[in-house]
Amino acid sequence: MAATYKSIAVVTGASSGIGAASAQALAERGYTVVGGARRVDRVQKAVGTSGLALELDVTETGSVDRFVAEVGKRYGHIDVLINNAGGALGLEPLEKAKDEDWIGMWNVNVLGLMFMTRACLPLLRKAKVGHIVNIGSIAGFETYKGGAGYTAVKHAVRAISRTLRLELNGEPIRVTEIAPGLVETEFSVVRFKGDRAAAKAVYAGLKPLTAEDVAECVVFAVTRPAHVDIDEIVVRPVAQATTFQVTRKT
Repeated sequence: MAATYKSIAVVTGASSGIGAASAQALAERGYTVVGGARRVDRVQKAVGTSGLALELDVTETGSVDRFVAEVGKRYGHIDVLINNAGGALGLEPLEKAKDEDWIGMWNVNVLGLMFMTRACLPLLRKAKVGHIVNIGSIAGFETYKGGAGYTAVKHAVRAISRTLRLELNGEPIRVTEIAPGLVETEFSVVRFKGDRAAAKAVYAGLKPLTAEDVAECVVFAVTRPAHVDIDEIVVRPVAQATTFQVTRKT
């Protein structure tokens, strides 16, 4: 009797926020989820009892290669790759921004995404239908004061997603970019280097998206029929019209 085919979903940055919520949502819908992050103990909670938690630093090619090799050895293919690992650092104007913040954002948001995608493509090609989902941001097509570093990297994610769509055209591999607006996760805590008061102010006076809201977008995209590619999803709270035009209740 032929072995039952398992749908394998790989999620980067699966220890918290959108990554953890996406891992949980996919596990609930029958995927075997492989979650990667540096905080492996938190990843295990997200992927569930049938999933696999592995240490992963997307900015290090050695870590990426070890992670993907383990997935290949265990499962032989990847159906869905969720490139979620990323984040913002700082909100200073360009003239005052720190080198280490720029470098950190480029390493994880851009190079990390490219390292993971390149490494996973051979296993995506072994799936019945492969799917790459890149978690971008409305900062990928809008700008705001103090956001030069972050908007630059998310514009790059958008460019990579569109390039992949061209390069993989003709193969059974779908490419989706999901671009959220304000989502209340650890995002702002990390951006403001642990300043929780500053992080809380970002969401004051409005109802932001939750990580679960974005995870539902992920699930919708990956569960469409094989001939359907959701090229992009833009999702914002009702109170947010642009990156900087937000209605707040006092």
